[in-house]
Amino acid sequence: MTARVQLVLFDLDGTLVDTAPDLAAAANRQRADRGLEPLPLDHLRPVASHGARGLIGVALGRAPGDADYELLRSQFLDYYEQALCVHSRLFDGMEATLAALEQSGVRWGIVTNKIARFTGPLVERLGLRERAACVVSGDTTPHAKPHPAPLLHAMTQAGSTATASIYVGDDLRDVQAGRAAGTRTVIAAYGYLGQDADIESWGGDHIIAQPAELLRWVKGH
Repeated sequence: MTARVQLVLFDLDGTLVDTAPDLAAAANRQRADRGLEPLPLDHLRPVASHGARGLIGVALGRAPGDADYELLRSQFLDYYEQALCVHSRLFDGMEATLAALEQSGVRWGIVTNKIARFTGPLVERLGLRERAACVVSGDTTPHAKPHPAPLLHAMTQAGSTATASIYVGDDLRDVQAGRAAGTRTVIAAYGYLGQDADIESWGGDHIIAQPAELLRWVKGH
């Protein structure tokens, strides 16, 4: 029998926080440097979960392995660091969801592939650090998702077990990481799913269209 949910772990970008506006701004600043017009947010939002690689690919047409990619990546990260919490906000309904989890005694934490250089300041500025049971960044453990190590580390930090934990994310690698770590997984269909993502085929345990739906599922499990 599956244990009652005691810990909800969230991916950060595209699941807990809408960071796409600030990520897109960094990419558009790079375009401006090159005399290019800014791209609309809706054009860049789908690749926001893929960080520098995804945004540079769409904004500048460069990919890892290209001669100038590493310089572009370094510049993108510097631009993003300078303004990483200007427009980033919790998704609509997420604050109420977190508050309800806390009120019901369910702890929550963050597991992201975003490196600590950016995760720490962002979480701090959003006022989430003291509330989270754990914050695991992409460089906290030797491996990033879809490897299970970050989730296993988070559960150890929070004092929970895999059967009593769930992981909520908006990318296939989140489901893969959760499955490998032994947790149940919930797909955030409101997140940065990418082009033509077939989320039904990812194998998650549940799909939510908005954060509030998570509460009903947690209460039933």
